[in-house]
Amino acid sequence: DEGVLILGSGLSFHALKPMLAFLRAGHPQQETMDKSRAFDDWLVQACTTPEWTSRPAENGGLSKREELLKSWERAPHARFCHPREEHLLPLFVIAGAAGEDNGEVIWKDPGVMGAVNSAFCFR
Repeated sequence: DEGVLILGSGLSFHALKPMLAFLRAGHPQQETMDKSRAFDDWLVQACTTPEWTSRPAENGGLSKREELLKSWERAPHARFCHPREEHLLPLFVIAGAAGEDNGEVIWKDPGVMGAVNSAFCFR
């Protein structure tokens, strides 16, 4: 329960086609910035809202955070930001292991590789 560090890696945005467009153009593409910001805002809210971490007896005992992350594909522009989910799955593992501990944003970049990205910590 205590004294264990679980480290997950990945990005809150990981779509190679828009990243390559950024590299070719040398500047962020507005569509990518807008869509990645919307998804990142959703993800930040899902992971950091304290009221969403408690597990109720109904709904199979899932917290709102767990419900949201379980249905992440319904988030704004989810598949644009993650055509494949392997770079988002580590966050799900960490959030699940955190139980009712709240997440916090420990790093945010408004335009790395032409997209908004965040990193999270659960203590």
